[in-house]
Amino acid sequence: MSWGTELWDQFDNLEKHTQWGIDTLEKCIKFVKERTEIELSYAKQLRNLSKKYQPKKNSKEEEEYKYTSCKAFISTLNEMNDYAGQHEVISENMASQIIVDLARYVQELKQERKSNFHDGRKAQQHIETCWKQLESSKRRFERDCKEADRAQQYFEKMDADINVTKADVEKARQQAQIRHQMAEDSKADYSSILQKFNHEQHEYYHTHIPNIFQKIQEMEERRIVRIGESMKTYAEVDRQVIPIIGKCLDGIVKAAESIDQKNDSQLVIEAYKSGFEPPGDIEFEDYTQPMKRTVSDNSLSNSRGEGKPDLKFGGKSKGKLWPFIKKNKSPKQQKEPLSHRFNEFMTSKPKIHCFRSLKRGLSLKLGATPEDFSNLPPEQRRKKLQQKVDELSKEIQKEMDQRDAITKMKDVYLKNPQMGDPASLDHKLAEVSQNIEKLRLETQKFEAWLAEVEGRLPARSEQARRQSGLYDSQNPPTVNNCAQDRESPDGSYTEEQSQESEVKVLATDFDDEFDDEEPLPAIGTCKALYTFEGQNEGTISVVEGETLYVIEEDKGDGWTRIRRNEDEEGYVPTSYVEVCLDKNAKDS
Repeated sequence: MSWGTELWDQFDNLEKHTQWGIDTLEKCIKFVKERTEIELSYAKQLRNLSKKYQPKKNSKEEEEYKYTSCKAFISTLNEMNDYAGQHEVISENMASQIIVDLARYVQELKQERKSNFHDGRKAQQHIETCWKQLESSKRRFERDCKEADRAQQYFEKMDADINVTKADVEKARQQAQIRHQMAEDSKADYSSILQKFNHEQHEYYHTHIPNIFQKIQEMEERRIVRIGESMKTYAEVDRQVIPIIGKCLDGIVKAAESIDQKNDSQLVIEAYKSGFEPPGDIEFEDYTQPMKRTVSDNSLSNSRGEGKPDLKFGGKSKGKLWPFIKKNKSPKQQKEPLSHRFNEFMTSKPKIHCFRSLKRGLSLKLGATPEDFSNLPPEQRRKKLQQKVDELSKEIQKEMDQRDAITKMKDVYLKNPQMGDPASLDHKLAEVSQNIEKLRLETQKFEAWLAEVEGRLPARSEQARRQSGLYDSQNPPTVNNCAQDRESPDGSYTEEQSQESEVKVLATDFDDEFDDEEPLPAIGTCKALYTFEGQNEGTISVVEGETLYVIEEDKGDGWTRIRRNEDEEGYVPTSYVEVCLDKNAKDS
């Protein structure tokens, strides 16, 4: 099967067909190019989509992404970003492995086609020239033959005419001979040219054209093979990224499986827990007894004097466990009728302070957040203060690293004066030292507030107790610099600053009441699973295997209150003991 033998007379059709093949190849290139543009556009849209839903830095939205479901969503966005990157890889590989190669091949193909058909046209022109020469010699031979016949006839006529002179007859005879000779020469020339044309025609149809058409056939077959290879490459480029895309999808599935609803629920507790105790039961008011309603100028001071146990002394630390004791459990508190408590509420200073609370709430709404976060509930305030202390510690460490670097550079300058002037670093070193001192003072201020809050909250962890105890030993806080002592659960002040002097006087009496109170009853027993060294305030040491009494179960903060004997009681981590509560005591 050869185009040279089968299609020897289809030169023009082959020229059209090969041009169609090149157009088809260019169409494939255009298709792949548009596919790469689609992949790039798709990748760009995916990246923009992923970027659009990423949490903004230093915004409230970023804080919400601490939940596992939100973390999984962020992981999904990151995986989609990688997914978009694979589509960019598809576009790049198709452009480099298909479009560039095919475009180069098309140029080579056009050049080869042009050369082959140029040779074919040249052979055509040559055979056409030979044919024209043959026709010309043939016509000349025919003409000379006719001229010879006419000359012979004229000679015979002259020779038969008796009236013609001999000279004229001889002239006619010579003319006839000349014409016969010309005819013979034309015959020989025609025969030679005919043989030459037949030879050229044989070469043309059996050698030149088959060779040229064979080259064109091979060129066309290579084009067809190249299209097939490009289609395979097109599929392989997609196939190469499938494993990576699969990993992206596996990452999304893994992120979805990492969602922990219990952990998210615990994070909600940590985010919004105020640290306040729920209100106690309202006591029964016996209307059979006369109600005590005394509204006078001295009722304010009397009510405050009688309500001593309700005051808060977050800054008072005497090594006792009283900050962890609930107010309603004190057996020596005088139970007052509801009417008297209502009367005290109506005539006490907090009623007068409604305007002050309103003013402070208004300032908070206007964005004036107190530096000590005293507008927040205790638990939230503790977290904010701890976060601030951590940030300041990082800044101090950064400044200290910078100071060390400057010091090392100064030492280098001292050893090698040609590298620089050591005195030029003194100003920078002094500036860094000042910054460190400022940050340390700032840290101490926030640590004081943090210790103040942690001293009034149930212990949350061993680390928090250790930090609080360390600070109390170095910087014993006082009541008169405690903003939280004048704070109610809604974040508003409930005591005048002028009352702080009175609070200091009442603090001793308040502590004495807790010193005299009766011990709490046991609600069960517990067995120590591990040894715990209770070295901090409010804790108690236990030995593995030891059995003790439980007097207060875990309230959700990870600590259980236990007793060894009448004089030894404190808190231990709940995970260190196996608790067995008395059902009757728990129900009561």
